[in-house]
Amino acid sequence: MALNRAVLAYDDAVTDAVSQQLLINIVRAHHRQPIHFTGVSNIAATFNFQASAGATPSPGGLAGAVISPIFGGGMAESPTISIVPIEGEEFTKRLLTPFPQNKLTLLLRQRFDVDLLLRMMAQEVRMLQTNRYNGVYRNSPGDEAGYEMFRRVVLHLSAIQDHNQLYAEPLALINTWVIPASAITADGFQSLQKEFSVRYNPQDNTYTLRKHIAGPILITNYDPNILSDEERETLRQQVVDGDSSDIAFDIRAGHYGGDWAMSGVFRLRSFHSILGFLGKSLGEELGYHVEKDPRTPAILNNENPDLTMEFTVSDWRPRDVDLSIRWDGRYYAVNTTGPYARWNRDAFQLLFLLFQMTVTDIPRVGVPSITIAK
Repeated sequence: MALNRAVLAYDDAVTDAVSQQLLINIVRAHHRQPIHFTGVSNIAATFNFQASAGATPSPGGLAGAVISPIFGGGMAESPTISIVPIEGEEFTKRLLTPFPQNKLTLLLRQRFDVDLLLRMMAQEVRMLQTNRYNGVYRNSPGDEAGYEMFRRVVLHLSAIQDHNQLYAEPLALINTWVIPASAITADGFQSLQKEFSVRYNPQDNTYTLRKHIAGPILITNYDPNILSDEERETLRQQVVDGDSSDIAFDIRAGHYGGDWAMSGVFRLRSFHSILGFLGKSLGEELGYHVEKDPRTPAILNNENPDLTMEFTVSDWRPRDVDLSIRWDGRYYAVNTTGPYARWNRDAFQLLFLLFQMTVTDIPRVGVPSITIAK
C-alpha cells in the first residue's frame, strides 16, 4: 500500500512539474526571458515500518484484576530527490538542435494529426519548382504570404491523412556497383552474396552488385513501393542535399489529393524554437484563420483552428482548465474549454512528448544539482 501510494504520488509530482515548466517557459519566451529546465535524475525513497504490542495493569477498577493491552505502530518515509539543471552541451542537444525527421514519422505512426505536427514542429516549407527549391514559405503569422501558403500545404496533407491515404516511409533505394570478375576470389564471392545481389555479365566479364538501402523519409499520397528504380533515383536527387531535420513530401496526380500535385521539404524546428513560436502566439504574432485551397479535399470535422495552441490570460486563477501558472501577477493556462478543447489538449500532449523525445541520459554525478532530503 505504501509503495503504490508513493509511486503514484511521485509520478504525479514529476509530471506536474514538467507540465508547469513547459507552460512557464512558453510565457518566458513571450516575455523574452531566458528558457530553463531542470530534470529529476533520481528518486530514492526509504520506508521504515514499526509495530509494538504489550499489556499493562489498568489504572482503574479492581487492583491487579484488570490488564489493558497496548498497541503501537508507525511509518516513516525518507525520499531523496536529485534535480539536475539542463545546461551546457545537454542544453544544446535537447533544446537547440532541430528535430530529426524520424521523430516526426514516429509520431505520425501514432496517428497524430499531420496538421498539428507540422504546425508545431516545422519552421518552413520549401516547394520544389522547376527542379529547384525556390519557393520558401515560413510558418510565422508575421510573414502573411508565407504563413498562408504553409497552412494550405499542411491542410492538404491533413485531408489526405483523414482518408488514410498518407504514407510516411523511407525511400527504398538500390545502390549498384560493377567490378571486374578477376578481382573476386571464391571466398570473396561467398562473402559478397551474403550482403549483395550478385549478377555476372559475360559480355565484359564483370559482376554487378546491388544492395537495397533505406533512403530519406518521404511523405506521399501513394505507396512508395510502386515506384520504378528511375523514379526512386530522381526523388533521391531531389532530397539528397537535405539534412536529417528536413523531411520531403511528394504529392502526385492520379492518387487521392492529386488535384494539387506538389513536392518539397519541411524544415523542422528545435524545441527552443517551438517554445518561442508558441510564446509569440500569446500576442505578438497571433495566428489567424486560413481557408484550405480549393483543390484540397474536404477535411473531416472541419478541424482547422486559428491557433496551434490557444492560451488564456487573466488576472485571477482560471477555472475549468487542466493546468495554470502564475507569472508577474497574471495567470496563464492552455484553453481546455470551447470548441477546440480537444485540439488544445492534443497540442499540449504533443509538446510534452516532444520534450520527452529530446531526453538524453541525465547525468547523476559531476554536475551541479539540488538534492532534496525529506
